[in-house]
Amino acid sequence: MAANDVLIFDRALQRRRRARALAAGPADFLLAQATDEILDRLGAVRRQFTAIADLGTPLPFLAERLAEAYPGARVTHLAPLARADVFGDTDLLPFGRDAFDLAVSALALQDANDLPGTLAQIRRTLKPDGLFLGCLIGGSTLRELRAALAEAETEISGGVSPRVAPFADLRDMGGLLQRAGFALPVTDVETLTVRYPHLFALLADLRAMGATNTLVERLRKPTRRALFLRAAVIYARDNSDSDGRLRATFELIFLSGWAPHESQQKPLKPGSAQVSLADVLRKP
Repeated sequence: MAANDVLIFDRALQRRRRARALAAGPADFLLAQATDEILDRLGAVRRQFTAIADLGTPLPFLAERLAEAYPGARVTHLAPLARADVFGDTDLLPFGRDAFDLAVSALALQDANDLPGTLAQIRRTLKPDGLFLGCLIGGSTLRELRAALAEAETEISGGVSPRVAPFADLRDMGGLLQRAGFALPVTDVETLTVRYPHLFALLADLRAMGATNTLVERLRKPTRRALFLRAAVIYARDNSDSDGRLRATFELIFLSGWAPHESQQKPLKPGSAQVSLADVLRKP
């Protein structure tokens, strides 16, 4: 990224917190779900890929499963982990043009400081007719937590500070893929509801994912315990099931697009249709 680019996330802090989560034993249920869905979608593509990039996926098991699914392929895993094939993140991809015929990414792109720029970089790494398939956290994720923290902080401090990252909106993703140069873009969403005994169990899972607040604009002083105690009361008030357990929403957005190639389907040129829309809609 250029020196004058706006940074949303503190990359060094992200790495430290993910390393801590990995050392303590990560909570990987969301990543497991995203991995299964990506492999299911790839199963419908009748092609044998030979050069595969896993871009930023926090743990190695997506790369490992891809190596099993495509035994003849070269699989390269880029991540901020010591055991990754390439150490780095998705802000600046260290690959040349036309390096891969498949690029995947699971639960990493929501942390991109420049998502449109990252998608454009992914597009450049793909060979013509290469496939990109990704999964990132969507905008409805942790909506209950955002609301509870905002209400509690307003009551206690008289204002709201940045605490939960701004996640992507499904409605924007198709346009971003087209803007990045992908052909035949497709987006869809899966919403998961996870239940917890109390708010602090949810917060413990977020720490175990390495997904606590790493916003550059975060408060730099410790949060008072009173805020979290009040947020826990608000959360339970608004999001309890009949058995007392609390709901937490996680939204997974899935993206796919192809590097353009002359063999792909193309839209008809304007004015080339043989039947007018008026004729189709005209009642008999």
